[in-house]
Amino acid sequence: MNKEKIKLQKRNRRRAKIRARIEGTKDCPRFSVHRSNKNIFAQLIDDNTGETLVSAHTREIKAGLKAKKTNEKSENQYIIETELGKLVAKKAGAKKIKQAVFDRGGYKYHGRIKAVADGARAGGLNF
Repeated sequence: MNKEKIKLQKRNRRRAKIRARIEGTKDCPRFSVHRSNKNIFAQLIDDNTGETLVSAHTREIKAGLKAKKTNEKSENQYIIETELGKLVAKKAGAKKIKQAVFDRGGYKYHGRIKAVADGARAGGLNF
């Protein structure tokens, strides 16, 4: 079987295990993170009604933020993802949401996913 197909099946299995254990409500929504090769999407979701309360995307950050000029592209990525977490926390604070349940979406909790979570914590959102 194709290695990429196996990798996707494993991620979907981890994702299903995570979703079975956590659930978001209006007071404590699910903080869902989706990662693509270039961008990250972050949402606060109320699972009871199936409604997205807050959403943000790295394109919003890239358009509004001039990333520091460094030689390492990865350093810029971590800065952008941290700012994405802060933006989600700021939007959540405007809707009076202080608590959330973190859903890493089957991705490992390191690198860019961890940077989003750390940025959200720095912005005032509690997990």
